[in-house]
Amino acid sequence: MLLLFRYCFFLTLILTGMPLASQTKGIPPTQLYIDNLFKITEVMVTDVASPPAAARFYAYTTLAAHLAWELAENKHLDNSLANHINSKPEINFEIPENIDPYFCAVFAMLEVGSQIMPSGASLSQAKSELEKDYVKSKKLKKQHLEHNKKFALQVATTVMVKAKNDNYAQLSTLTRYSPKKGEGYWYPTPPAYMAAVEPEWRTITPFFLDELSNFKPTPPAVFSLDEESSFHRQMTEVYEVTSQLSNEQKLIANFWDCNPFMVQYSGHMAIGIKKISPGGHWIGITGIAAQQANLDWNETLYIHALVAAGLHDAFISCWEEKYDSDRIRPESAITKYLDNNWRPLLQTPPFPEYTSGHSVVSTLSSVILTDFFGENFEFIDTSEVYFGLPERAFGSFEEAAAEAAISRLYGGIHFRDAIEEGVVQGRKIGKMILEKVKGHEALVQH
Repeated sequence: MLLLFRYCFFLTLILTGMPLASQTKGIPPTQLYIDNLFKITEVMVTDVASPPAAARFYAYTTLAAHLAWELAENKHLDNSLANHINSKPEINFEIPENIDPYFCAVFAMLEVGSQIMPSGASLSQAKSELEKDYVKSKKLKKQHLEHNKKFALQVATTVMVKAKNDNYAQLSTLTRYSPKKGEGYWYPTPPAYMAAVEPEWRTITPFFLDELSNFKPTPPAVFSLDEESSFHRQMTEVYEVTSQLSNEQKLIANFWDCNPFMVQYSGHMAIGIKKISPGGHWIGITGIAAQQANLDWNETLYIHALVAAGLHDAFISCWEEKYDSDRIRPESAITKYLDNNWRPLLQTPPFPEYTSGHSVVSTLSSVILTDFFGENFEFIDTSEVYFGLPERAFGSFEEAAAEAAISRLYGGIHFRDAIEEGVVQGRKIGKMILEKVKGHEALVQH
């Protein structure tokens, strides 16, 4: 048996996809930012970052870019997103003159990525390329390079101080999770039977949430084998829907799968299929919308940082409920009580079922993006092209989020109430975040 990577039985899948720009000369700053943010995504995919962890990485890296720009361009954080988050970063260094805000924003983002992710050191090449390209294109004089790097590193250090105090480092010291005994509770699922992922994520410090209890969803349907019970009806629904999926429903399920833990077996060898996380998918959509709307640099950095921080908090809220309700997955329930030969279209992720994470974070993202870009913002989602899936057109962010939510039923990995209550949960968090930042100058009508 081949044993690779940190979660269990993974073999690196060589990915091919869209080429990224390698020179800064002639590249719009927005594209430069998005290209380098994707390099951070690639590291997350390599590390098999869990969905909550990936959202955390996006939150701090995009925050660093946003803060570096605000400080370099405006010399203060008066109009920064930092004014609206918990534990505002403290700036205790001088802000120099004559620095390139574009370079510093991207370099600070990459530096935080290099420090915060397990394989972040691999971003050293991206930082080196950024330096060389800026000097070669004469956007930055060689004698000013160290001056700019020092400032970007100071911003990155400030962000990392916040990151190091969000309780992430303490996760490994907490009591190890064990599946509960009894009917209706979650337990590991095939094919890898992986242990529960991030059971204590509720202890991570949020960016916006004050009390997790304020966003607690309605309790899930009580486990019951009574054919008239809500649970049994929902279990039967998953079984029946997945038994007669149309080609379009299968396409939808696979497009929104976003499962970084997917494993396929070939004999005794287990192959980890690399996929983007749900948060990564919506960060991709944010970049697509930013480019389509021709946002300027400031707006691009702002909306990415806002969506990423929202994703971070949405996962904290969702994961608290997952391990509170600790509900069994459809795969475990259906194979035990209805049909031992049934298998879901998608591979079941390694954590409890209620609420649906994709439903929560997709709705949260659509609420924020709709407020920023407007309703009925049409776009073509190419986020999954790199991972071998076709592009998909949507008439609005709400339409995309609704499709992401129902995809979990088509995939056979969630019951309906987890999907519907996840949508409610995500919408509530999104509206709260908008209320907190509504006065920010970047939230203009688009």
